Amino acid sequence: MKLLQRYMLAAALALVFVSSACAKGSAERAGLALGTVCSIRILDGASERALDEAFARLAAIEEVMSANKEGTVVAAINASAGMAPVKAPKDLRFVVEKALWYAQLSGGAFDPTIGPVVKLWNIGLDGERVPMPREIEAALPLVGYRGVELDDKAGTIYLSKKGMLLDLGAIAKGYAADEVGRILLARGVKAAVIDLGGNVKVVGRKKDGSKWRIGVQNPFNERGSYIGIAALEGSATVVTSGIYERFFTGDDGRHYHHILDSATGYPVAGTLVSVTIISSSSIDADGLSTTVFALGLDRGMALIESLDHVDAVFIDEDKRVFLSSGARKLFTLSDASFTLAN
Repeated sequence: MKLLQRYMLAAALALVFVSSACAKGSAERAGLALGTVCSIRILDGASERALDEAFARLAAIEEVMSANKEGTVVAAINASAGMAPVKAPKDLRFVVEKALWYAQLSGGAFDPTIGPVVKLWNIGLDGERVPMPREIEAALPLVGYRGVELDDKAGTIYLSKKGMLLDLGAIAKGYAADEVGRILLARGVKAAVIDLGGNVKVVGRKKDGSKWRIGVQNPFNERGSYIGIAALEGSATVVTSGIYERFFTGDDGRHYHHILDSATGYPVAGTLVSVTIISSSSIDADGLSTTVFALGLDRGMALIESLDHVDAVFIDEDKRVFLSSGARKLFTLSDASFTLAN
């Protein structure tokens, strides 16, 4: 219950707007799914049926795409690695195809087969630890997105090496947010806020016609505090990847975060502490937030500037904020302890 309350507070602070909790046409629900607390707040056009369908869809996506639950399709694919293709539903094939596209785009900095390394570290789960170097050396040959064989005609997914593990944790929540948005609009919802553990998607337009105001998380404080506001019109999404999301302190006193380098097997090194992506597509924002963080500031900014309808807010360890060209029109810094660097 405390976890639910904490994330509900974070959701309330992530979206900065004035509304009445009992306003006519509004409704709100929160629950656990996809390994996090998910909340949906309908501001206009409330529908219990829409909320029921949205949470049912989240549960269905988890039953297909989770790498941490027994009996999911992803678990079956991992168990059959190096042995046989596994039948996979269309939505899973779509998400895997997207993940492979970002893997190729980033030269492997984003890699959906990072599972063997993720399992070693177990960050955010019971038994998190710093693996022995020999364990990482043994796991790295099993990481490689080119070993994923996607066959749309047969409707299957195959991992070419035994011991490979598919892990869609860096992109599945984005797909889920897009799916929830689709369901809400189909059920007549006119304005809503979806928050899947910090993956925020706003749907439709507010009744008063004002812009959505979404807070960008302060990576140095507890979840729910923000450094500035992204002002957006219509349906949009804001997704952040950062070192504060899931981490632990090792016996050596070092901070180990959950964004792992597919080349080294260790947490991504560099000066960035968070990357926030602003886009219309949550699956793209989710995939890009991890991709760009892994690439680092210079290469990450270059990638963002090469893409249409995508913007980014980078924050480094010195509290400097770097904005993509489009983000300069959308983001306003409000925390005086941070400085705009470009």
